[in-house]
Amino acid sequence: MSAIDLVSRRSGLTTVEAARRLAAEGPNALPVRRGTPAWRRLAAEMTHFFALLFWVAGGLALVAGMPQLGIAVFVVVLLNAVFAFAQEQRAEHAAERLRNLLPRQVTVVRDGSVVQVPADQLVVDDAVLLAQGDRISADLYLDRVHALAVDTSALTGESVPEHPMVEDRVYAGCFVVEGEARATVAATGERTRLAGIAKLTQSRRPAATPLRRELDRVSRIIAAVAIGVGIAFFSVALLLGTRASDGFLFAVGVTVAVVPCGLLPTVTLSLAMGAQRMAERHALVRHLEAVETLGSTTFICTDKTGTLTRNEMSVVEVWLPGGAATISGDGYQPTGEVVCTPPTCLAAVRDLARVARLCSSGRVVLDNGEWVPRGDPMEAALDAFAHRLEVVGASESRSERARFPFDARRRRMSVVVGDRVLVKGAPDAIFAHSAVPRDATQALHRLAGRGLRVLAVAVRPVTDLPTSAEDAERDLTLLGLVALEDPPRKGAAAAIAACRRAGIQVAMITGDHPETARAIAREVGLSGPDIGVLTGHELSGDQTVLAESLDRDGLVVARVTPEDKLRIAQALQARGHIVAMTGDGVNDAPALREAAIGVAMGKSGTDVAREAADLVLLDDDFGTIVAAVEQGRSTFANIRRFLTYHLTDNVAELAPFVVWALSGGVFPLAIGVLQVLALDIGTDVLPALALGAEPPARHVLDQPPVRGHLLDRKLFGRAFGVLGPVEATVALAAFVLSFLAVGWRPGAAFPTGSALAAASGAAFTAVVFGQVANAFACRSTIRPFWRMSLRTNRLLLWAILAELAMLAAFLYIPPVAHLLGQAGPTGTGILAALLAVPVVLVADTLQKRFSRAGR
Repeated sequence: MSAIDLVSRRSGLTTVEAARRLAAEGPNALPVRRGTPAWRRLAAEMTHFFALLFWVAGGLALVAGMPQLGIAVFVVVLLNAVFAFAQEQRAEHAAERLRNLLPRQVTVVRDGSVVQVPADQLVVDDAVLLAQGDRISADLYLDRVHALAVDTSALTGESVPEHPMVEDRVYAGCFVVEGEARATVAATGERTRLAGIAKLTQSRRPAATPLRRELDRVSRIIAAVAIGVGIAFFSVALLLGTRASDGFLFAVGVTVAVVPCGLLPTVTLSLAMGAQRMAERHALVRHLEAVETLGSTTFICTDKTGTLTRNEMSVVEVWLPGGAATISGDGYQPTGEVVCTPPTCLAAVRDLARVARLCSSGRVVLDNGEWVPRGDPMEAALDAFAHRLEVVGASESRSERARFPFDARRRRMSVVVGDRVLVKGAPDAIFAHSAVPRDATQALHRLAGRGLRVLAVAVRPVTDLPTSAEDAERDLTLLGLVALEDPPRKGAAAAIAACRRAGIQVAMITGDHPETARAIAREVGLSGPDIGVLTGHELSGDQTVLAESLDRDGLVVARVTPEDKLRIAQALQARGHIVAMTGDGVNDAPALREAAIGVAMGKSGTDVAREAADLVLLDDDFGTIVAAVEQGRSTFANIRRFLTYHLTDNVAELAPFVVWALSGGVFPLAIGVLQVLALDIGTDVLPALALGAEPPARHVLDQPPVRGHLLDRKLFGRAFGVLGPVEATVALAAFVLSFLAVGWRPGAAFPTGSALAAASGAAFTAVVFGQVANAFACRSTIRPFWRMSLRTNRLLLWAILAELAMLAAFLYIPPVAHLLGQAGPTGTGILAALLAVPVVLVADTLQKRFSRAGR
């Protein structure tokens, strides 16, 4: 008998009873978590601490009677928020996407008839009929099965389909790869295992990223400095006899001037450029701050199937009594090379391939120019193997007389073709019914020890048609063993080696078999030959003990559950690690959401995993993670570059106010508050963005992750101790020289009117020229500017040209210049301002030289 009657014996629920239960239990739908409204996500972009600093600055500007400055700051904050919101418009709807794993229509038996009903109307005790290609709609108990194979990888991580038996349970969200079954609904909706994973995903709110914490720290430092400066200047104003109200307004203006208004949009746009570069390397960033977090990664927990391996089963070796063969080929391509030892055993290999294929229903098919599996991937690999030996045509001419499908009890299957029974299955299940050569067991241990999946193939001649599997599968003749593997990706070993050079620990966390995981770990260089493999049930329940056992490079953990992966991420992060966790299935979503960086697969991953992740690998390649880490580190370095650039400018902008205060108000202000604004969000922005586009340094992965602060003592000293004071000195010198050029002498009253406006324009020009030099200086913290090729960042040249064009507009367009309180400088003022370029570059070179000498 080749099939069973799946409809007989039970008439299923009645329509009336099903309706009653539906009203009592509710629909077969996953619990829906209300997503964060769009307005709230946009508001969040405008109310984090960094943005609040600028809101306060804009408000103070309005209080101080500078509406132009206040409005400009508000516009910067709003545009930045809108841009960041647009970049992250794909919100995290992982739990909602789980609903897409349920089919819309399900075949059931009701009132004794086979009917289709909407999936959300299934109730407990419904009789469900499953067929090949169906997605399972609820948790079910199997009543009858016929050659059933179920792909459970989305829930378990196991790469090989399972063959459940009668009374076994199958779960919502899995696929029927092969066969048929009748089952009874055990749980629906929020009571399914799938819903339990949804609840795990919903229960976690992502923690603040390292970049967000550092930006908040920078904001607090800037706020403290700005408030301190404001208080100091208010005190000076009072000592000079200025009215308290006027002194307060002046102090507010200075406070606003100290805040680098161009920093907020520069950070956002730099992250966006980093995300774009990652996309060009097949890594799609879903949350902008994840760009930098990748660079901080200290521990990568990677899946095995499809990430370290190709997720393509392939026959690699055959053992025969008295011979062997090795097989090479590209995935499921039906072409490849077969090398037999001795060459005379080719006929036996061809017969084995023909038998293995006839015992299989999985096939390789051409889909959009690519050979892909249909059905069981292992059986598809056997089909490709038969194609490589050119035995497909001959096998198809023989008709199948009977089939006895695989079941978990026998662990083998058989077909009757012509006058032979053809059998395929687990080696020990076939050895028990055949004469086994002495070296067959040795070959099995050798192949299995390499982590290969081994099948045995056997035959028996018949005259009469067998009536049962037991009758067919006896007195067998062993043809040989077939070894298959999911081969490692070509670049996996090199990528893992790169992680080690970069000081990043790597662990394999998989739902697959321990021996398979061990073998792949050895092949890709993750672990040595004597590495131990932990399994999920061996993980300690104590988080501290668990963290200690996990915190080592080359770790392999097999047979893990979704809850295990979540606990692993939590334990490692509690130990201080920045964890990147990869995954592709529904089972991975909670851990992806918990990890500092969740990395999902773009090709093989589920929508659920992609929506829970921060980064999506478009090519499913572990090597792409390493490329993303490289870009992440580069982004962190770039943020430090333009942070230095902005803070240097702030020193030069603040210096005129300090001189004014120290002189008791006698020395006129060289630069006013609106000029500061023109520098911050006018001339400075494009060069800062160009610094944010610096490509990764050649050796960025040859050192451990940067664990220090974004604004550390070294950066602070360089900006406030060297570059900023030098730039400020040249600006003030240009201001004074402009006065001297029109006849002013020390001790005399300072000029006013057009002479003061021209001198202020010279100081403004000097700051801009100083920032031109500063942009080249900030490209590296160790190499002088002349050793940095301009070809690697052509954007900087265009940014400098745009900066000079804006300078000309600010100086020579009368309404703009009048608004800023300046005018075009005299010849002497321009020459003095030009000195800022060589002076800043010389100071930068000397600082780098002394810094290297002091190491």
